Amino acid sequence: MSGDHAHKQHQMQSGSEDYNSHKHKDKHKHREHSHKDLKRDKERGNLKNGNSEHRSSSEKKHREKEKERLKHKDKQKEEKFRSSDGKYRDQENGFVSSLSVKVEEDNSYHQPIKHEKPLKREREEDDYEHKPKKVKVDHEKKVKRRKQEDSDYEEREEKKPKKRTKEGKKDSTGGKKKAKNEPQEKWKWWEEEKYTDGSKWRFLEHKGPVFPPPYEPLPDRIRFYYDGKAMKLSPGAEEVATFYAKMLDHEYTTKDIFRKNFFKDWRKEMTSEEKSKITELKRCDFTEMHEYFKAQSEARKQMSKEEKQKIKEENERILQEYGYCVMDNHRERIGNFRIEPPGLFRGRGDHPKMGKLKRRIRPQDIIINCSKDSVHPKAPPGSRWKEVRHDNKVTWLVSWTENIQGSIKYIMLNPSSRIKGEKDWQKYETARRLKKSVERIRAQYREDWRSKEMRIRQRAVALYFIDKLALRAGNEKDEGETADTVGCCSLRVEHIRLHPQMDGQDYVVELDFPGKDSIRYYNKVPVEKRVFKNLQLFLENKQGKDDLFDRLNTSILNKHLQDLMDGLTAKVFRTYNASITLQQQLKELSSSDDNIPEKILSYNRANRAVAVLCNHQRAPPKTFEKSMHNLQTKIDEKKKQLSAAKKELKAAKADAKTLRNEKSKKAVEMKKKAVERISEQLMKLEVQATDREENKQIALGTSKLNYLDPRISVAWCKKWGVPIEKIYNKTQREKFAWAIDMTDEDFEF
Repeated sequence: MSGDHAHKQHQMQSGSEDYNSHKHKDKHKHREHSHKDLKRDKERGNLKNGNSEHRSSSEKKHREKEKERLKHKDKQKEEKFRSSDGKYRDQENGFVSSLSVKVEEDNSYHQPIKHEKPLKREREEDDYEHKPKKVKVDHEKKVKRRKQEDSDYEEREEKKPKKRTKEGKKDSTGGKKKAKNEPQEKWKWWEEEKYTDGSKWRFLEHKGPVFPPPYEPLPDRIRFYYDGKAMKLSPGAEEVATFYAKMLDHEYTTKDIFRKNFFKDWRKEMTSEEKSKITELKRCDFTEMHEYFKAQSEARKQMSKEEKQKIKEENERILQEYGYCVMDNHRERIGNFRIEPPGLFRGRGDHPKMGKLKRRIRPQDIIINCSKDSVHPKAPPGSRWKEVRHDNKVTWLVSWTENIQGSIKYIMLNPSSRIKGEKDWQKYETARRLKKSVERIRAQYREDWRSKEMRIRQRAVALYFIDKLALRAGNEKDEGETADTVGCCSLRVEHIRLHPQMDGQDYVVELDFPGKDSIRYYNKVPVEKRVFKNLQLFLENKQGKDDLFDRLNTSILNKHLQDLMDGLTAKVFRTYNASITLQQQLKELSSSDDNIPEKILSYNRANRAVAVLCNHQRAPPKTFEKSMHNLQTKIDEKKKQLSAAKKELKAAKADAKTLRNEKSKKAVEMKKKAVERISEQLMKLEVQATDREENKQIALGTSKLNYLDPRISVAWCKKWGVPIEKIYNKTQREKFAWAIDMTDEDFEF
């Protein structure tokens, strides 16, 4: 105990010495305050002379108060180190001074005491109490001023703890930003254990779907005409008529199958009277309706900023209410929480059902999926859901059956969610497993080319196409129900031509068929001799509409693939070949001598090679020629700037040679930097033009988002110093957050 007491005494002595070291500064501050007070006293000289008696009495009172305060202060000093928690507390102002914190630290670590800002008020009071005789006239005013200083000081002290340390500053300044961006904090689900019982979630709560607004009838001035006569339609018939009117300037309405399907479904919505009058579509006049909707569209474009802002705010409110769910105690973004409004089915290519009426989805068509222990979504007033399920083995939140093809539609989570991310991660890991088995599988199907069984030969050749050309397997479809799209297993004789020699190459196969989304697949590819001979065999005695692989379908092929490797499908081959191609291309094309734009061009070229492999084509954008013309104009302008900058540099060098002074040397350096800057800008524009031209008919997005392991791209960015933002936009970075977080530059697919 005596040792501790001695140690505390030593601390108090050292503290008082430290106080004395600061006295000069505090006295100077005190003198400044006194000088200002005296100035004010002079200005109020007349008042002081008139109130001398009052002043003398107030001085006596103040001196008595000061004596009492000094006695109280002495007691305070004795109690400062005797508080229950051992902290040095100022009982008058009620704050813990920095000295108390340092004293506590000293008891443990025996470090020298360092005084901080909160001691200033303490020193001022100590300085004042040792020299009470220096208190000037007009003490009442002085007391008021000191009280004001004390209250101001307390306010400052309340704010100081937030700024006291660098860490505190970060917290205080960063706190606001964090609050704004709080919903964007990413749940690192990839660092947690996965569910092994087949369940997708433990808890799921959401608000259900957002339904489209009810139909608003047209104004009376907007009329429909039949045979040149105005005709008032019933609400149901009028609504369907507006769907067609909105599409009058679209090429769909020129197609016979579209017009036929529309008219057939439209008549189902008419009253018996309307059916008897409206018998032919070609007699119908939707012009006024079309012009009305066109004017509405233009009005929306011309809306004021305030009107647009109101719509934006309302959409944001709906998003915050319906666009998020709670899954396993985490707030997750929902992908498509709005039910598609009614309209006319378009389809892709020459779809046999184009023009048919997509009916309005009602609450009684909807199946809700959520937790038993969650707050279930409420159906709109006066309606009820078809069913409420609690199935945690599935990932969808809402489902319904659409009326065109009878397919089930779902509301699911956003691509950046855990469930979607886990699925992607698993997909790419399966493709990486194929990398270890692919040579064995290739040896197997090469062996099967010689099989005595025709079905095994067909299966082996089909697998070769899927592996080498990244063809889709091709799903079986009902006749006439969907567009005529083709995959590997559904190739017909009319889709293939064999050329023993073509363009200087042997055994060339020419493929030409409508692929997914009715996009044409056309390719001329040399194949191995055994494959060529087998194809000749498969084509014998067959007509154009006959199946090339008549003893094979997707079910047989997928079963065989499962036997070769667990989880293997035709799509896994496609993912594997796309990812391995990207990795190989990046190794070949990347150079440390390239700058960032050139490296990005190399990345896009590697991605382009994958898009060509996967047949990810697109029609050139409508604005392509205009945008290329604008870009070329910028390039020409930049070339002129560069030429002018080079002339200025040449002139500056000549001046520097003649004048030989510092000013001329600096001018040369400035001109050099200007030439370098403009040259770099020109190079960026030229790279951009090359990239845009090469991408004219290739869609890079599909392969980048669905077939390329994002870890390859992330590793490449980290290795070559390319910002990830240059490869993935914000939405894509959210989707691939798992890959960005876990990948280093040494990753190999």
